[in-house]
Order: sequence, then C-alpha cells, then structure tokens
Amino acid sequence: MKPHRMDGVSLTFGLIFLGVAFWWAISRVITVHLPAVGWIVAGALIFFGVIGLLGAIRSNRREEPALVPVAAEASIATPGDLPPEMHASIVQELLDDPAVKFAQENPEDASARPRQD
Repeated sequence: MKPHRMDGVSLTFGLIFLGVAFWWAISRVITVHLPAVGWIVAGALIFFGVIGLLGAIRSNRREEPALVPVAAEASIATPGDLPPEMHASIVQELLDDPAVKFAQENPEDASARPRQD
C-alpha cells in the first residue's frame, strides 16, 4: 500500500465512529437512558454509510481518457559525452567476471592459487 495524502472527510468520519464506540463503551459502565438519541445516532450512521457506498460505487465509473501511443525518437542517449561504442565497451567490461580476465592476463598466477567456489 502506498502512502497518500490525508483525507479530511475520512478523518472526520473516523473520529465520529470512534466517538460512537467510546460512547457505547461508557454506556456499558454507566447506565444512561437516552433511547431517542440512540435512534438518531443509528439513523445518522446508516445514512452516512449509504452515502459512502454510493460515493465509492460512483467513483469507479469515471471514464479515463484513452491513452494515445506516442512515437519515440530513435536516438540512443548515453551518459556524458561518451560515444555509444565506448559506453557499450564499459558496460561489457563491468559485466565480465574479473577472475576470468585476471586468469587470462596472468596465467602463472592463476594456476598457483587454489580456486575457491
């Protein structure tokens, strides 16, 4: 999941639901007789839930413009002022195994050392 910017609406609804859960927890310890408020809170939560569902369903129906392919330039860019041939030889040298190159350049040193795998 990649991070995203804070959404004020989501934060507000999260705090409302946290408040309702806190109120419920307190009402389990302390007896409070407010049935009318309970129905209002339940109705409001259902209403906001339906609005959230409709918003989520509607947001998926947005039509995105069709992507048009763009023709790319056929030039080869190399870093710095190097010609492409020199750049390719440097990359090839970096990809080659240095132990093989050393053994080819110094056959007497390579045979004297035991090979470690």
